Amino acid sequence: MKTSEINFKVTVDENHLPQKLEWEAKDAGEKSECSSMMLAMWDKKENNTMRIDLWTKEMTVDEMKKFYHQNIITLTDTYVRATGDEATANKVRDFFREIGKGMGVIG
Repeated sequence: MKTSEINFKVTVDENHLPQKLEWEAKDAGEKSECSSMMLAMWDKKENNTMRIDLWTKEMTVDEMKKFYHQNIITLTDTYVRATGDEATANKVRDFFREIGKGMGVIG
């Protein structure tokens, strides 16, 4: 059995607002900086989702809109891989296609 780590480094200002977000996955040879992150974990004991949502002051509203929209779409892909429920996924995709148009993040 092998253990792998993904590390996140958050640099904050005097008001504890994120200034810099960095991540590293040594096993994959990846290391980078990002403007926003959403981390969701399932707490089996509490039967609930735990989340960490962070973004830097420099991230624009338009970037956040696109980030949000893309997250919903990729969550839908994950949902299909985990459940095989294409019918629900297609409803979410259709709905978010319209939401994305309204937000101005897709044509």
